[in-house]
Amino acid sequence: YLREAAPKIGGKEQLAIEAFAKALEGLPMALAENAGLDPIEIIMELRAAHSKGCKWCGINVFTGKVEDMIKLGVVEPLSVKANAIKAGTEAATVVLRIDDIIAAARREEEEKKEERKEEEEEEKSSSSSPF
Repeated sequence: YLREAAPKIGGKEQLAIEAFAKALEGLPMALAENAGLDPIEIIMELRAAHSKGCKWCGINVFTGKVEDMIKLGVVEPLSVKANAIKAGTEAATVVLRIDDIIAAARREEEEKKEERKEEEEEEKSSSSSPF
């Protein structure tokens, strides 16, 4: 769903949504890899199942197939997933804020260098003037 919604939003938000969607796929990808399955193949099967309306489909690590987890009795409390998503989102937000701070500090440093350079040029031109 997120991959379909992202292009409709555009701008930086689109990139953030696409990155978030990719991060969410990291969980089933790791599960597939740890179960000795081909993670790329499993993710493609999982996407196909979800696009066909099987919103409860997940990876059955015992059979190596994408199956309806509700029918298999595999249920995870919403609070567990909600907390994991919240923690991941908060961590990403902190990283982005730190990135913004670093970028702002670099811009400020460059502006100061430019100001110093302009001042030096003004001093040179005023000292070389015969008046």
